[in-house]
Amino acid sequence: MGDYYIGLISGTSMDGIDAVLVEFGQTSLEILQTRKHEYPAELRQQLCTSIREPQACSVDDVGALDRWTGECFRDAANALIDDAGINTSTIAAIGSHGQTLRHQPTASPPFTLQIGDPSVIAAGTGITTVADFRRGDMALGGQGAPLTPAFHEWLFRQPESPRTILNIGGIANVTILPADGSAVTGFDTGPGNTLLDGWIRRHRKEFFDHDGGWAASGTVDDDLLSRLLADSYFSTPPPKSTGFEYFNLDWLEAAELDAIDSADVQATLCALTAASIAIAIRVFADEAAELLVCGGGVHNAELMRQLGVQLSEPQWSSTATAGLDPDWVEAAAFAWLAMRRMQDLPGNLPSVTGASHAAVLGAIYSAA
Repeated sequence: MGDYYIGLISGTSMDGIDAVLVEFGQTSLEILQTRKHEYPAELRQQLCTSIREPQACSVDDVGALDRWTGECFRDAANALIDDAGINTSTIAAIGSHGQTLRHQPTASPPFTLQIGDPSVIAAGTGITTVADFRRGDMALGGQGAPLTPAFHEWLFRQPESPRTILNIGGIANVTILPADGSAVTGFDTGPGNTLLDGWIRRHRKEFFDHDGGWAASGTVDDDLLSRLLADSYFSTPPPKSTGFEYFNLDWLEAAELDAIDSADVQATLCALTAASIAIAIRVFADEAAELLVCGGGVHNAELMRQLGVQLSEPQWSSTATAGLDPDWVEAAAFAWLAMRRMQDLPGNLPSVTGASHAAVLGAIYSAA
């Protein structure tokens, strides 16, 4: 088909790294190898602490985490290459999203911070590495996120009917792909799994709600749901992006949980994710004939059931039906963004991020 690229990303769950080896053609791709590479428990704990208590995270802490995370990304890439049994000389570049510590697009001044030293990745793999994709967009007045819609347009757009791509990671985002050739739009709809993961971790010491079983055991508290949905983020028009800096357990507890049973809170958080996604699709993508879903949330049976209740049309299906496993869409996107950078082609969509113009994104770190 074409060139080989590696994509690396760790999301808001901070459980480890998704790594993919991709071969790109002119308008298509093939996933050649995948790997879930876990963080060491101590690193994960330190990363989680750094985002929950940023005021306690010193410059020395950030520097050490940047190095340690970069070593893990390096190890993930090397293990992926070993799994695939290929020579590093066949790989054009690695695209590393890194690990987000902070994303503050509406702060004054706005900023975003991803760690995972790309020099360590390049030196430790012998492969040119492209990283730091978000800040180039933000320097042009953009939100720096979501960046995946450009990849979604390249892979999933079709002229015969409009599509919407829904990614449910820690934060949920949509990409709206019109069939008439008009501009692609997309934005973060609000929390995906991040509140669900945080709440179950606090109350049951589990990292995530398997199949949404705990949420399904509770009852949605309609008053709490209404208070949560009243947050101004949900009614703010795009372009917009958000993260765990905003949608976290402090935000949740400000809604006065009082004596609500913990399982009922989990059920309500599940309904919040479903309702906020459904509202966004009804308002901005009401003409979509097809809804393709990716990200970890697609495996949460209760979340997808509630989304079906909230959104009767269009019927959803996994991105697998369009040729890409839902677990690897984001990692593949950053492999694609690395390819765009190496070809000096734009990686952002100003109609999505609000940047003043399209730009080549990412910095190139040559192998030592």
